[in-house]
Amino acid sequence: MSQEDLKYFRGDNAYVYQTRAFSEINYIVTALYVESVGASRLLSRLTEDGAFGAHTFDLRGRKISRDLLDSILEIDFLERHIGFARDSLNILDVGAGYGRLAHRVAQAFPHVRYFCTDAIPVSTFLCEYYLRYRGVDDRAKVIPLSDLLGLDGTRIDIAINIHSFSECTPAAIEWWVNWLARHSVEYVFVVPNIQGPLTNAREEIGPILEQRGYRLVVEEPKYPDPMIAKYAVYPGWRYLYQLANR
Repeated sequence: MSQEDLKYFRGDNAYVYQTRAFSEINYIVTALYVESVGASRLLSRLTEDGAFGAHTFDLRGRKISRDLLDSILEIDFLERHIGFARDSLNILDVGAGYGRLAHRVAQAFPHVRYFCTDAIPVSTFLCEYYLRYRGVDDRAKVIPLSDLLGLDGTRIDIAINIHSFSECTPAAIEWWVNWLARHSVEYVFVVPNIQGPLTNAREEIGPILEQRGYRLVVEEPKYPDPMIAKYAVYPGWRYLYQLANR
């Protein structure tokens, strides 16, 4: 990662592609789609300020970004299929990057405890810095990979992996899924780069989860309407696995 990426870590870089192949009109289409579905309530509660280089576009005086729109759609997916109404809910974000989704979940659902971890040390540093900057570090905690044992004894309800398993080897994914199964994590939410779900090398992710007791319960496109998917920002698929016999 370059010094420029560190200074503008929410810019168009490896964390969040933003302006590659998509322009303002694609963002407007995406925002209008979000306004038209159940996720619209989150659009009124969560905001974007463009800090640290995030690319923003204006829609009726409101700043929008891929960070904001993707986060809203991911939270909406989890809310529809699992729900956030429990008195206590613990989430582990595997490959949390700079803490994009942790920030949004902590804002929208203050009762949720969110744990972030990442195998890349610079991501761990940025995530800790960013969550403190956003004032949500009391609810969203960073767990360095070397300190993962510190979560032993903590119930984790949902594990989230967004565009991270895509960049891993099958052996690395197996390590993580073994850890999740051993700790009886009920749900695993996977957003890959390639439909399947597949890694970037086109190796299957699903069988690794299934061999360790997870079954696929939801397979859903990011944009169900093919016409919206054609013009919206970064279409893709989302997968939810549940641990059987938990």
